[in-house]
Amino acid sequence: MKSKLMIGLLAGTTMAAAAFAHGGAEGVVKERMDGMMAMGQSVKELAPMMRGEITYDAEAVRAGARVFVEHSEGMTELFPEGSAGKPSEAKPEIWSDWEEFSALAEQLKVVSEGLAKAADNGLMASAAGMDAGSMMGTQSPGGMMGASSMMGTSSGSPMMDYASMPADGAFNMVTQTCSACHAKFRYEAK
Repeated sequence: MKSKLMIGLLAGTTMAAAAFAHGGAEGVVKERMDGMMAMGQSVKELAPMMRGEITYDAEAVRAGARVFVEHSEGMTELFPEGSAGKPSEAKPEIWSDWEEFSALAEQLKVVSEGLAKAADNGLMASAAGMDAGSMMGTQSPGGMMGASSMMGTSSGSPMMDYASMPADGAFNMVTQTCSACHAKFRYEAK
């Protein structure tokens, strides 16, 4: 009985803290803010691992990738017209440059799926004894990686071969996509 009470208190405190952190956000704004917080938490958990500060764990990388994929799928649906303004941190540029915003949302999904595929490859530093060709595919004559070794095609568009790249490379692509979107489409909290 005591443990149920403690769990209830903890859950209540957590929900109150989340509501405070979101400044009273409700509905679709709260839903997207919750998703962004979940992705931010995954970045915080994975970043020390990607820097080699803590032991690499492929399953933790896959779990983080699942969070990114889950919250990037259908992301654009969480930004209906008229959902800007406090407490939202969304800039009006989302709706005036919807094409670019949508492309970044799709890119986040693709690179997040790529991170899941790269999870078993470990970090680039752990592959230091490997040459670039063995990490990313085969090398072409002259020592340069051929486009076909690291690129594939899907629906006629080139795609990275994430299954052959180090996980920290894929993770950097995820965080760079987030940063690109935030720089243009998000008011930074002060």
